[in-house]
Amino acid sequence: MKVGNLTASVSRQAFGVFHAVRHMAISTQNLGHEVIVFGLQDEFSETDLPAWGTVPVRVHPISGPRKIGFAPGLVRSIRTSGIDVLHSHGLWMYPSVASSIICRKGKPPSVVAPHGMLDPWAVRNSAGIKKIATWLYEGRHLRTAACLHALCDSEATSLRTWGLRNPICIIPLGQELPPDVAPQCSQGDSGLALGRKVLLFLGRLHPKKGVPNLLQAWVACQKTELEARNWTLVVAGGGQAEYENLLKGMVTELGISDSVAFPGPLFDAAKDCALRRAQAFVLPSFSEGLPVAVLEAWAYGLPALITPQCNLPEGFMEGAAIKTDPAAGSLTEGLRTLFAMNASDRAQMGARGRQLVERKFSWPNVTRQMVSVYEWVLGGGPRPDSVREA
Repeated sequence: MKVGNLTASVSRQAFGVFHAVRHMAISTQNLGHEVIVFGLQDEFSETDLPAWGTVPVRVHPISGPRKIGFAPGLVRSIRTSGIDVLHSHGLWMYPSVASSIICRKGKPPSVVAPHGMLDPWAVRNSAGIKKIATWLYEGRHLRTAACLHALCDSEATSLRTWGLRNPICIIPLGQELPPDVAPQCSQGDSGLALGRKVLLFLGRLHPKKGVPNLLQAWVACQKTELEARNWTLVVAGGGQAEYENLLKGMVTELGISDSVAFPGPLFDAAKDCALRRAQAFVLPSFSEGLPVAVLEAWAYGLPALITPQCNLPEGFMEGAAIKTDPAAGSLTEGLRTLFAMNASDRAQMGARGRQLVERKFSWPNVTRQMVSVYEWVLGGGPRPDSVREA
């Protein structure tokens, strides 16, 4: 079987989606299938191509605004590739149009993964533009998919609420365990404070991630909790310059510059160092598909402070995470719970997270489920257990 993966970016520009698509493609290849990846060119495409290993990647230059992502050669590139099935990742850009054109008659069949982009908060964000896009092309892209790929139960519910009646497979993303040998890290790497415990946020700096409320909660704890003064909040990630400046301005106005660090986006060895240096992880999101960053933190044995909107309820059920709402008041209480834990408590919570990743989120297990869906939409074999029909 030859599987095509279509994504708006084949580089770090796509943050968690980049890691998800890359690992799925490599893992599918490791199971003995042919894989080819199609994506749009951006400033990091060439730098990050080696990360795909031996998976063939076709990068297509964009004509016009990056936000639209019109790539004149994309349709022809996919059409002449000889793929049996196309797995399309993400919405609202030209790759959705290309997928609709290629898979218009169901040959090849398409599997469409919105990656949380149809969750209620995400749909409300720039709602007017998305209504126009839905009418022009995105509605057709979704409705004609042989199967929709939801990362969790709540995303499947969002797809049904949106009115989609396609079959839906519910298959999470996977996560690799970190290597036993750590990279060479100095204590001051990545802006991490010396001699203090680290609470790490890792991800794209975007309003849906809830960082302003986290900063409000952080300052409240700094004022009232003695233990909070032994911690540094490391906000590692990148985003639009205007929003990054807003967050940094908040830190200055709140008077917490001595306990909050912005090291910028972290990749490869720098990210490994940050995860090994941290004592806990936080993601106070309003909306997610299934956040790779939380799985990464668990893989490194970190306890996590996360919201239900992260769509990882098993973390709460198995005692691998502290539950908080994205509101500042709830985050304050969540931070107090974390600060009250001793090192042994944190280690036990983190160990439960690692065990959860090993059991449920290993890439070979996830990919085998996905391959069974590909085979099913191609007409081979019974309906997989992961698939729900309307």
